[in-house]
Amino acid sequence: MPGSPQRLRSERSLSFLALSIPPNSFVPTLHPAPLRPHPRRCMTSQSPASLFSPLQIGSLTLPNRVVVSPMCEYSCEDGFANDWHLVHLGSRAVGGAGLIFTEATAVSAEGRISPQDLGLWKDEHIAPLARITAFLHGQGACAGIQLAHAGRKASTFRPWSGEGVITPEAGGWSNVLAPSAIPFSANYPQPHELDRDGIAAVRQAFRDAAVRAHKAGFDVIEIHAAHGYLLHEFLSPISNHRGDEYGGSFENRVRLLLEVVDTIRAVWSRERPLFVRISATDWLEQSHPDAAWDLPQSIRLAALLRDHGVDLVDVSSGGNVAGISIPTGPGYQTPFSEAIRAQAGILTGSVGQITGPAQAAHIVRTGQADLIFIAREFLRDPYWPLHAANSLNETASWPAQYLRAAPPKSPSRSLIENKG
Repeated sequence: MPGSPQRLRSERSLSFLALSIPPNSFVPTLHPAPLRPHPRRCMTSQSPASLFSPLQIGSLTLPNRVVVSPMCEYSCEDGFANDWHLVHLGSRAVGGAGLIFTEATAVSAEGRISPQDLGLWKDEHIAPLARITAFLHGQGACAGIQLAHAGRKASTFRPWSGEGVITPEAGGWSNVLAPSAIPFSANYPQPHELDRDGIAAVRQAFRDAAVRAHKAGFDVIEIHAAHGYLLHEFLSPISNHRGDEYGGSFENRVRLLLEVVDTIRAVWSRERPLFVRISATDWLEQSHPDAAWDLPQSIRLAALLRDHGVDLVDVSSGGNVAGISIPTGPGYQTPFSEAIRAQAGILTGSVGQITGPAQAAHIVRTGQADLIFIAREFLRDPYWPLHAANSLNETASWPAQYLRAAPPKSPSRSLIENKG
């Protein structure tokens, strides 16, 4: 409807996309294109869908399109999940989310952002996470884990405790790693450039964490290659100044991410969904048009990820350049997910200031994304999906314990069985 809030949101988002791309740059044509699935499976997302319709990816069926986005909680000791994580993630399962992700989970101790990050670098981390996945499945939600390495943004304070680098004397660590010895900013650690043995160790750490994720009962793995962390640092020429096979050309800069994908796929069943989160742009198209990561490269990368067996690209932006001004607004990153979905032929997730039920439903219905990743709105309202379904006149299942407060004829929640 002309002048509707949703139309205004969409037009404003598209204006942000236009502002981010300088004159004479390649601008992808945003027209519907058939998804080109990896030959190993058939993906079911070609026709218009509703926010509360299921989505099958491989052998997993997500009950709806609402995803709890990974959100750092900075509440661990030595990487161990605890009661906070059970309640934080479990309450969103009670609230009706179809897929719930852990926060960024470090694949190595030195790969943490802060000393309080969640981890999966040793077998002892499995049991506390298995307790959480069992609860999520009991509430009909699928369980996802985001595997991450912080790279040059490691050994820093959690937000409410300080800012910048934590020294080893204060509980940090000195072996902060990056593609090149370039700090994120003046008050961040001076990183060490990874050599070939170090790169091999990173690949192995992701592989081992994926094996542990399977043992812990997770249904989906997401590789974190966004927000200025290690894999994004390799992608972007802003942070990657290497002269070997991992730096320079586009093909070299994407090499490590593709190797990590292949390494995980070797131990993560081809019927189990594998996602990758990327930053679609460094937001430097105007000031550094030939020396930063941008949307055209993201589209090329997404097509490669599809061919390597990735099922969905979770599309965010930024995080690799300190102090940059980003033109945020409702749904400001959705045009990126729409462009990648149309041009690379892969399922996408949209994230970033998606707060309203009508807004989220419009994104899915119009094919701008297949999943809606919601972050801060879930912090404000753990039961967002139940409230959204009611406002959209959709049907959502409720926990049996809560049916007395549910809308009439609401179905009871069904257990999701992890097939191991």
